[in-house]
Amino acid sequence: MKNTSTDINIYNTSILVDGCKEMGISLSDRQLEQFVQYYQMLYEKNKVMNLTAVTEWNEVQVKHYLDSLLLCRVTDLSEPIRVLDLGTGAGFPGIPLKIAFTNLDIVLADSLNKRILFLDEVIRKLGLTGIRTVHGRAEDLGKQKEFRESFDLTVSRAVANLSSLSEYCLPFIRTGGCFISYKSADVETEVEHAEKAIRILGGDNPSVTTLPLPETKVMRSFVRIRKIKNTPAKYPRKAGTPSRDPLS
Repeated sequence: MKNTSTDINIYNTSILVDGCKEMGISLSDRQLEQFVQYYQMLYEKNKVMNLTAVTEWNEVQVKHYLDSLLLCRVTDLSEPIRVLDLGTGAGFPGIPLKIAFTNLDIVLADSLNKRILFLDEVIRKLGLTGIRTVHGRAEDLGKQKEFRESFDLTVSRAVANLSSLSEYCLPFIRTGGCFISYKSADVETEVEHAEKAIRILGGDNPSVTTLPLPETKVMRSFVRIRKIKNTPAKYPRKAGTPSRDPLS
């Protein structure tokens, strides 16, 4: 696959540009080029590896890029904070966040090494710095000194209930930092069921912000959980347990 300027110029980026403007984000020509290159790589790799069901350019601009960047409406991304994207999959939201907010220090974590190898290639081809990947399960990485309670912000678009996600994500966050989960609009019941687990894991009462996804009528909810005390050492529990038996 060739990533030439001629290839890139055939892509209409108006949806991305307009959506970003709506969120107060201004993208340079280089950043737009990186978003297009990322799409080209995602599209080609998806032919041989299941990365995403969303492959049409206009849909990717909205459902992956703008959705990832909507995070800037619920937390300040202007500072050089350390961010963990847990269960990053094809690189969402971490790669779009890094392209748009170059000051962020980002770690992309995923349990499937094939995805990590793809993301390493994306990082290299796009010339991104201040971003790295790590291969491993959350239950194992969360016990490692290098990662445990060392991040200012952990984010996840992973599909899992909030109790399980909290056990995966909160151990990575320093006291005073926060975990933000990308959720669908109707999340109140899920949040209520997760409140006890969140307290056990060192989190404060969660807050929910629901926003329209730019260029659509779709609503996206963000659950924000501030870390107010250290997570007990026994969490996260052994591999598979948080999903199979969520704290309640």
